[in-house]
Amino acid sequence: MDFDIKETWLHKINPSLKLLFLIVLFISVLFIHNINFLINYTVSAFLLFAFFTGHPMKRILLLLIPFVLIFVSTATSMIFFGKGETTWWKWGLIHITEESFYRGLHLGFRALIFALLGLMFSLTTRPVFLFYSLMQQLKLKPKYAYSFMAGIRLIPIMIEEFQTIRQAMIVRGVEQRKGLTNFFHKLKAYSIPLLSQSIRRAHRIAVAMEAKRFSNDTKRTFYYEIGFSKYDLCFVLYFIIAILLSYYAAKMLPFFPVTDVRYIE
Repeated sequence: MDFDIKETWLHKINPSLKLLFLIVLFISVLFIHNINFLINYTVSAFLLFAFFTGHPMKRILLLLIPFVLIFVSTATSMIFFGKGETTWWKWGLIHITEESFYRGLHLGFRALIFALLGLMFSLTTRPVFLFYSLMQQLKLKPKYAYSFMAGIRLIPIMIEEFQTIRQAMIVRGVEQRKGLTNFFHKLKAYSIPLLSQSIRRAHRIAVAMEAKRFSNDTKRTFYYEIGFSKYDLCFVLYFIIAILLSYYAAKMLPFFPVTDVRYIE
């Protein structure tokens, strides 16, 4: 599969600002109890995620599949087994009420908007730029930032080592054996080499960082200079306008007559 993406204005936003602002949005969603407002808010987040992350629509839909399943499972578990007084349908353990229906949709859309905002951040933010921004804007100490970056860089190396060990075991016929005893044997054969190599590599990285004075608190220069731009303002304004329009549409053109799921009677 081709993972080339088209860089959009979302990729040019300051990573620290994007992270902090999305954390504020995450917290704000917890205080939204108007289901119509939440639905409109979710639609506005989906539009930004679908058309401005630089990924083709097919890949966007594939990434959304597990989160749609989370939406369905979260909503239906509350709808089918929630409590309420106005019964719509009952059969055995399944008891659908008006109250459980609206609360289920509320929880489902809340989980979905969390997924949309989180995916949007992960798909439009390079980890290297994020840690450089944390060091420059939020004054994160370089020894912590570069340690995290080194840890992220180790992941593909460990995957490659795992594949090498697996191919060697297939050649020796170990992978074809069945049984619980062979399972523990393969677990030992995989874990010990991966763990030992990771410890050696981590020690070498720690020595190299110490030799390059990463523990020193003096002012450092950076290969990448991360700053602010007009795209940061566009990002903030988009969500401010989207929240205001979502609230206005929830008042003028509501999907459901319920205004607050906390006070359903």
